[in-house]
Amino acid sequence: MLTHFLNFLATIISVISLLIVTYGALIAFISFLINELMRFNGKYSPINIRKLRATFGTYLLLGLEFLIASDILKTVLEPTLNELAILGGVVVLRTVLSVFLNKEIKELEVESKASNEP
Repeated sequence: MLTHFLNFLATIISVISLLIVTYGALIAFISFLINELMRFNGKYSPINIRKLRATFGTYLLLGLEFLIASDILKTVLEPTLNELAILGGVVVLRTVLSVFLNKEIKELEVESKASNEP
């Protein structure tokens, strides 16, 4: 009974992860289209694309966090080498993404502060 509940919970968390990433992709796509449409009135800015990437990366990281939680539950239920490899791969991917995203966010903050100074 507990095994079925934990499997169901892992599936729910996986679906939440999918929804978060899908929502982030939709927001990013809409923002991208708006920025591209700004080319016509001369308000296009490459920095908007970088901000968009940082925002989308944040949604990806959040989705990966939920995916890690789901994989941990699956690994507890079925501690196979395959499940451990999947969990390890997701954790490594999330860590690499986080490092580069944090670096880009800091660069954006520095550029934003520099452009706001007179």
